[in-house]
Amino acid sequence: MFPKYLVDFNIDELLTIHTDVLIIGTGIAGLFTALKASEDRNVILVTKSGLMESNTRYAQGGIAAVFSAEDSPQSHLEDTLIAGAGLCLEKAVEVLVQEGPQGVQELIQMGTSFDQECGQIALTQEGAHSHRRILHANGDATGHEIVRALAQRVSESKNIEVWEHHYVIDLITKDDECLGALIQKPNGERIYLRSEATLICSGGAGQLYRYTTNPEVATADGVALAYRAGAHIRDLEFVQFHPTALNYAGAPRFLISEAVRGEGAILRNAQGDRFMEKYHAQLELAPRDIVARAIVTEMETSKSSHVYLDITHESADLIKHRFPTIYKTCLQYGLDMTTDWIPVAPAAHYMMGGIETNLWGETHVQRLFACGEASSTGVHGANRLASNSLSEAIVFGARIVKKLKELSPLTRSGAGMASQEHRVGFGIQETTERRLRLQKTMVRHVGVRRHDDSLQAGLHELQEHMPYFKMELKQVEEYEFANMLMCALLVTEAAIQRKESRGGHYREDYPDRDDDAWYKHLVFHREKGMLEAGIDDV
Repeated sequence: MFPKYLVDFNIDELLTIHTDVLIIGTGIAGLFTALKASEDRNVILVTKSGLMESNTRYAQGGIAAVFSAEDSPQSHLEDTLIAGAGLCLEKAVEVLVQEGPQGVQELIQMGTSFDQECGQIALTQEGAHSHRRILHANGDATGHEIVRALAQRVSESKNIEVWEHHYVIDLITKDDECLGALIQKPNGERIYLRSEATLICSGGAGQLYRYTTNPEVATADGVALAYRAGAHIRDLEFVQFHPTALNYAGAPRFLISEAVRGEGAILRNAQGDRFMEKYHAQLELAPRDIVARAIVTEMETSKSSHVYLDITHESADLIKHRFPTIYKTCLQYGLDMTTDWIPVAPAAHYMMGGIETNLWGETHVQRLFACGEASSTGVHGANRLASNSLSEAIVFGARIVKKLKELSPLTRSGAGMASQEHRVGFGIQETTERRLRLQKTMVRHVGVRRHDDSLQAGLHELQEHMPYFKMELKQVEEYEFANMLMCALLVTEAAIQRKESRGGHYREDYPDRDDDAWYKHLVFHREKGMLEAGIDDV
């Protein structure tokens, strides 16, 4: 069994600070929810990096919501359910599509400036959407604009205190109730932040993989924190690999937005042939898992490290106006989107699973909530529909704030609580090496296509790191690796157990979807182990 706490501590020996609401993470979920909660509460917003650093900042495509008279919430719901491959909670999707437009209006009121055409909000279309319902900002810099606007409002709020470069080591719990968190300051000092409510908005887990579109901060912290605290962790086998990340010598795995395909780009293999007609009727706008597997198949067939994304048939003016960030980034590495085919390959992008919540963001641990990519609300099922994630964050963030009003005062203090496991120390260099080994293991064995033999080999390689949890951890890099290891083991175990192919989870040895045996969720609990849950269980 994994330990409940990563480090030894004694609450009575720590400085204790109290707040109404503790929010962990400063992506769209954390910032938006902090602003809503601060209307009548004091909020401490904790981030292990700077205020602007999060997965949201790098989101290019946009945010999905119904803003066109030709579109409808029902159509948005149907598209989401189809993409989710049967594992979406329909009630959660209904909440998303009905409340999403209002949430977007609130973003606008908070200062977010979305692109317009002829005085109206500009809308684009992405893969598996039946209508144009994707709002975007500065062409392909939607996430950056949202974070900019929200971070500015947060900085101006008198009720929000921002703790940058602080790391949440563990949640403090007693009898299935969260009392707050153990936090390490930049100088290494640890404090106990006691909170009436704790919200995990810490983002995803892309750094589990060697190749990812996620920034360095996406190390599965939230999922691991909640798991150790006793929350249910659901559907971790469903990892979304974005089909088109830049794959070019000397360049990072920079995301080439799905919106590029939405505006007409086509995929070509190493021979220059368009190939998606062999795999799906929607061609380049097929669901992401199908496009990613098609690309991998073409790469293997041609023994190439990439395929090509070609939008050279569109006008240079359209490309530069619609995708200024992508255009400029590619140009830095000698690639001109207006004349060159862009080499791309799949990379880890999004975790559909996470901390199980109900429709109000509540977890199985009292006073502990989750929102954004770290959560599993039931919206995404086995495969996230493009641009639904930003909508989900604001919709369920607003719902959490409503639920906070029902909380009774926290009566426990945490006094007398301690963790003493007599851990032993080691060097930071070992952690760096372990992290790279873990990432390579996940790419080789728990990637786009999976097989029991490979998954079992991956599980064995990950289990070799288990003594790490008996080590004395002191630095952020060490905490991050412990969280990554915990989450990687859960992802791998879930992938082994689900003996079918569905959404983002593809098994070469079980290539078909099996609703008779696997129309259910896989849930992990630290003490109870793996559980199974019905589709409508919340």
